Order: sequence, then C-alpha cells, then structure tokens
Amino acid sequence: MRFVEGHAPTHDLTYDDLFIVPNRSDVASRFDVDMSTVDGSGTTIPIVVANMTAVAGKRMAETVARRGGIVVLPQDLPIPVVAESIGYVKSRHLVADTPVTLTADDSVSDALALIPKRAHGAAVVVEDGRPIGVVTEKRCRDVDRFARVRDVLDPDIVMLSVETAPRDVFDALGDLHLGLAVLVDGDGQLAGVLSRVGSLRHGIYRPNVDDDGRLRIAAAVGINGDVVGKAKALAAAGADLLVIDTAHGHQEKMLSALEAVATSEPGVPIAAGNVVSAQGTADLISAGASIIKVGVGPGAMCTTRMMTGVGRPQFSAVAECAAVAREHGAHVWADGGVRHPRDVALALAAGASNVMIGSWFAGTYESPGDLQQDADGLYKVSFGMASKRAVAARSANDGAYDRARKSLFEEGISSSRIRLDPERPSVEDLIDHICAGVRSTATYTGARTLAELHEKVVLGIQSAAGFAEGRPLPGGW
Repeated sequence: MRFVEGHAPTHDLTYDDLFIVPNRSDVASRFDVDMSTVDGSGTTIPIVVANMTAVAGKRMAETVARRGGIVVLPQDLPIPVVAESIGYVKSRHLVADTPVTLTADDSVSDALALIPKRAHGAAVVVEDGRPIGVVTEKRCRDVDRFARVRDVLDPDIVMLSVETAPRDVFDALGDLHLGLAVLVDGDGQLAGVLSRVGSLRHGIYRPNVDDDGRLRIAAAVGINGDVVGKAKALAAAGADLLVIDTAHGHQEKMLSALEAVATSEPGVPIAAGNVVSAQGTADLISAGASIIKVGVGPGAMCTTRMMTGVGRPQFSAVAECAAVAREHGAHVWADGGVRHPRDVALALAAGASNVMIGSWFAGTYESPGDLQQDADGLYKVSFGMASKRAVAARSANDGAYDRARKSLFEEGISSSRIRLDPERPSVEDLIDHICAGVRSTATYTGARTLAELHEKVVLGIQSAAGFAEGRPLPGGW
C-alpha cells in the first residue's frame, strides 16, 4: 500500500477520505481474482458477519458459509442454543438451500408467516417427508387465511436428485415462472431447493468448509463470568473459531481472559477485540489472539464516539493495526464502518484479511428478525450491542437494582428500521454486490489475490466534493 505522490496523510482517514488509483493490470477478468484468506477462518470471500443478535443467526450462518464467508454467533446466547445452531449449520448441504416446509393440512396463514423467511419466496409442501408441491405468496393472495395449504399449493414442480449438477439444474429450470428446483435424496425425501441464480452462484463461490467438509461457523464469548468454561463449551460444540469480544479490547480484563482461553488450548483460532492502536494490537497478540478485531465507534448502530469522543477513523486504525499484526504473523478484521462495496475494498487495501459486516446485513431475509411492513415498505428491526435493548438481554439474570443501574450506561441505538433493498433483499444479493466491487478493485489495481491488492494498491486523499463526485445521481440526469 502506498499513497500517490503529494497525498501522504497528515491526519487519520476514514474510507470516504480515500480513492484508489488504477494501475497497469494484466488481470483480464474478475473471475481471475482469488478472494480467499489465510487467517485461519477458512473464508473464501473476505466477509465475516458480526456477532449482533439482530443479524447473526443460524439461517444467516448457513447462507453466508455456503458462499464462502463466516458468521459469528452472539455471545449472549445460552450454550445449548449455540450448540443447536452449530449442529444445524454443520448439517446443511453445501449446494442445496434449506427450505421452509408445510403440510397440506397447514393453513394459508401459516404459509404467509413462513414464506418471507426465505429469499426464494416459496415453502415446500411435504407428505411423510416427500415434496408434493410448493406454495408462494402469490398463490395465497386473496385467499381466506383459514384455508388449507392443499387448496393453494402448486403441484407443478421441477423435482431433481440432490446429486444433480448445478449447471444441469439451471438448464432444467429454463424460464419457468418459479425458477426453483426441489431436490430429493435417493429415497425421494426432501433434501433442499436450488434456484436458477443459486446454481449460478455455486459456480462462482466456494463454500467455507471445515476439514470434514461441513460449513464453518464461529461463536463469540464476552470477558465476564466463566470465560474459559464457555470458550471450551463452544469449541466442544463445534465452533470453528472463537471471538472474545468487548467494546474496549485494550483493557486488563480482556487480556487476562484472552490469555486464560489461549492457555486452555481450545483447538481453534482465537479472534479478540476491539482495538484501534498498534499497542492494543500487539498486546492482544501477546495474550494469545491470532486475529485482532479493529474498530471503535464506526458501526451504524454505535454511538460511542458521540457519547465519549473515543474511537478512531477506521481506515487509519485498520492500516496501523494490520501493519503490526503482520510483523507478528497475525491478522486483523476490519470491524464496522462499511456502507458500500468500496469500503470493503479499502479495508482490504489497508491490510485487513476479512471485513466484518453487521447492520448492512440486518435488512435481509436471512437475518433473525421478523419481516415487517409500514407505508415505506419492508423492514427489519436492528439494534446495537451496547444499546438498552442488548444490555437488558445481557443483564436479564441480574437483580432489579443492578439492571436499573446498568441501564444508565448505554451506548448504541436500541431500535432502527433497516429497510430491505428491493433490488438486493437477500444477504446473497449483497454478497454478490460486495464481491463484484472487490473483484473489480483487484482488476483495476493489477491484483490476483487479496495480499496483492494490499501490496499493489495506490491511494489518494480526496475532499468531500471528490467523494460526492463519485456518487451516482439519483435517477440519473
């Protein structure tokens, strides 16, 4: 990474402050770019979904891992719930998507509650585990909510073996109105579904899998209570990576907790944070972390900087921490502050091995919340992990006095409506959007890998007007 002549920074920079200068390049295609990482997370695209309750659930984890990323389950979940989620994700098919299912005796109301849980817009109707049709919202329109699913199901489905090659699934679907294949095993039992676009994605992305060929998933633990015990339990449940997480990662309590977990040898990589300085990075690495989470205050749901003045512009924080991590054979995740694909590319250019995304993914079909609607369209509710809502969940077992006292010290937005983008309502749509941008950035810089992107990138500093010039005008001219 270097700055174009005359653009050496004199102050800390955010992503909006920067532009990338195109280099002479022999990378002819976006698909010539390898976006896999070497930080121990196994990711084949540089995306980690942050451990936010409103974002990171098992459905999100399944989908993101299938496309090459990894999800970190929140630290507030009970161990049995985490174990169940890990087992679920580990059991999912690497190609076929997991549908929601109904029986013919279920009601149309049941169908309408389940269909929005999947981006492909359908529920599969089964009888003794065998698919007999599908139900879509369109089939339920203007139908009595107490009617039975048998009255509205579409029996005209494309049913194929789960072993069918994705390219053959794509060809079999042709231009059919639903564009969804129902996949079955050798006994005719439902094994999953695959859409036309899903079959295309299989040819672009590589799943993030463990040594046994199962989808990977990570889990977080805080720094209070029996940290070692919980970390061991998470690892025993099958978590592929542990994240020891607190807002202020450069504190003695974090360092002692991290060292204790590392000494216990959980058998999986350990990420820890958050920090924004060289010393903070070095101290966490010394305590046992191989991945450092970088970012204080840039998140969309975070009010830390406005409440406390604490934090640092994210690009400079990532660049400094990544440089120190490389010296120690460690890595950093850029956590927060990304709102466009360009921000992800700039975080990688700064030296991050992965980029953590939270609220950006909250407004998708795959996030845990229920889909809601108002006059402006569809949305889901998101909230910060230091907000009143999150603090209340974490302190649920405390006494009334302690809960009330903790409620006085909240930093974060407790409720925000995150709209579903009509053009990109699924997390897979957003992953396509992000990865297309990062791949193009690599071709512009002459990079075939993320390491080369960091090595070859040439950066410049721009004014607010320069940033505004790069934004497309709404509706064009």
